[in-house]
Amino acid sequence: MLTKNLFRKPANPLEWYDSIRGKKNTRPDIPEQMCVSCPKCKTILLTGDLSESAHVCPKCGYHFRINARQRIGLIADRDTFRERDAQMSSSNPIDFPNYEKKLWHARLQSGENEAVVCGTASVGGFPCCLFVMDSHFMMGSMGTVVGEKVTRIFEYALQKSLPVIGFTVSGGARMQEGTLSLMQMAKTSAAVRRHSDAGNLYVAVLTDPTTGGVTASFAMEADIILAEPGALIGFAGPRVIEQTMRKKLPPGFQRAEFLLEKGFLDDVVPRRGQREYLARLLSLHQRRA
Repeated sequence: MLTKNLFRKPANPLEWYDSIRGKKNTRPDIPEQMCVSCPKCKTILLTGDLSESAHVCPKCGYHFRINARQRIGLIADRDTFRERDAQMSSSNPIDFPNYEKKLWHARLQSGENEAVVCGTASVGGFPCCLFVMDSHFMMGSMGTVVGEKVTRIFEYALQKSLPVIGFTVSGGARMQEGTLSLMQMAKTSAAVRRHSDAGNLYVAVLTDPTTGGVTASFAMEADIILAEPGALIGFAGPRVIEQTMRKKLPPGFQRAEFLLEKGFLDDVVPRRGQREYLARLLSLHQRRA
């Protein structure tokens, strides 16, 4: 990644001059992370161009990780998203050492109060409930607040007879909350079941990575399960499985295309086509009065 620390003062000192302070700058004002390198094809990409391509490498199709707000902007119709339970945030229920500091850093880094953003929106003109997990908040780990917010959005969708679209990304249950984080698997699964028993639609889109307790609960319980190209999806990571089984895993193991081939997914949908794809699913599953 190229940063402004790579750039030095130009040979001609007159090129850069701070007219306000009356002092010469030691370095030109180059924006942070002006360019990024694609992890797959190593192409150097301008961040502006990458943003215009929905954070997908135009050379090889690699899907960069994006935050929850960027995802909502790509999926929801313009100005239709209305957030719910935005002020909910985690405490330290088992007095785990330095957990408050980790939470503070996660909020500062991500700009979110928790690892999931929930609300209502319309996609292609069809109303729905939407939850989007954010890898920038402690790798989207599931704690008590994440489980509660996901449960609440399913309960609201049940009350209003709305479909739910969920984007998952997670490193698993949040170890800093102990057994309480594991309990969210059962709680969210029960909410999904009640929503389903009432005849409502739930579509999950699994993004990179979706692992651990999230995979073992609401991520894989949807009526229709989609994934982004190349997403890592599984319960335990491939390195753990290799060390446990003492066998070399096949190429592409636990990637979205591998799971599609084995029947765990319904489709793999590139990011730039997801809004139209989801709108078509919502149109096909409209409930009749």
